[in-house]
Amino acid sequence: MTTSSRDLEWFWGGKRVVVGLSESGRGPGVLLLPALSSISTRAEMQPLMDRLEATAHLFSVDWPGFGEQSRPNIRWSPDALSSFLDHLLRKVVPQVRMIVAAGHSAAYALYHAAHHPGRFARLALIAPTWRGPLPTMAGGYRPVFARIKRLIELPVLGPLLYRANVNPLMVRMMVAGHVYSQPRALARHQFSNKWRVVNASGARSGSAAFVTGGLDRVTSRPEFLALTHRLDVPILVIYGAETPPKSRSEMEALCQSPGVQSCLLPKGKLAVHEEYPDEVWRVLKSFLSSGNLRGQ
Repeated sequence: MTTSSRDLEWFWGGKRVVVGLSESGRGPGVLLLPALSSISTRAEMQPLMDRLEATAHLFSVDWPGFGEQSRPNIRWSPDALSSFLDHLLRKVVPQVRMIVAAGHSAAYALYHAAHHPGRFARLALIAPTWRGPLPTMAGGYRPVFARIKRLIELPVLGPLLYRANVNPLMVRMMVAGHVYSQPRALARHQFSNKWRVVNASGARSGSAAFVTGGLDRVTSRPEFLALTHRLDVPILVIYGAETPPKSRSEMEALCQSPGVQSCLLPKGKLAVHEEYPDEVWRVLKSFLSSGNLRGQ
C-alpha cells in the first residue's frame, strides 16, 4: 500500500490555514497525531503508518502552526488547536474510532474524548506530555514565559529572538537531551528535514507558544489526570525508559490512573515512536486488535 497526501484547508480568526494530511491502509479508522514541538510534523508518524496500514485505515495530520508548510501569523492557543481537532474529526475523518497521540497531542486527544463521550473506542498515548518545555524545566509557570511569547510574536524583534534561540546548535542539543536516545539518531538528511520545519514561514508563533506553555491544554497534573477519569474506554500509554525524568514522572502518574494500561519500552525518549517504531508498533498492533473499532 502507499500513503497519499493532500492539503487540508481550515479557517481560524478569519485567516486561511493549510495543513498536510496523509492517508493509507484499510480497516477501522485510526488518527495519528504528531507531537507539538519546533521540529514536529506528521512525517514522524510515517514509520507507524507503514507498519499499521495492513490492519487499519490511517490518517495523520500536521497541527496548525506546525508542519513544513508556510503558516499565517496567528497567536495560537489551546482553543484554536482544540477547534481544529474537532473540525477534523467531525468534517474530515468522522470514521476515526481510535486516536494515537504523541507528546503534547495526548492532552488534546484526552480533552476531546472527555468532552465527546462515546466518540472513541480507545486511545493510545505515546510519551504523553501536557506541559511545555519552559514550565517543565522551571517546575511551574512564570509570568516571564508569557512575556517571552509576546516578544517572539513581535514583527521585527520576534524573528531575531527566534533565530538566536532556535539555531542548529540549539536544535541538536534539544534532540540529544530530550528527543532521541541515540546520539546519531539524526542523520544529515534527517536534520535537514527538521531544519526546514524550524525555518518554515510563520514557524516562530507556534514554536514560541509551545515552548512557553502557551499551548498547554491543561495547566496542572490533577487537571490532566482528571481527563482520564471522565473516560470509559481503554487508554494505553507507551513510553521509553530513557525519557527525561520530569516528563517521565508525569507519564508514570498517568499510568496509575484507573483504566490506563501502560508499556515501558527499554529504550527511547520523547520521540520513541520515531526512533523505535518496530517496538511501538508491536504494542499498538495488539492494543488495536484487542477490541472493536468499527463502531458501536
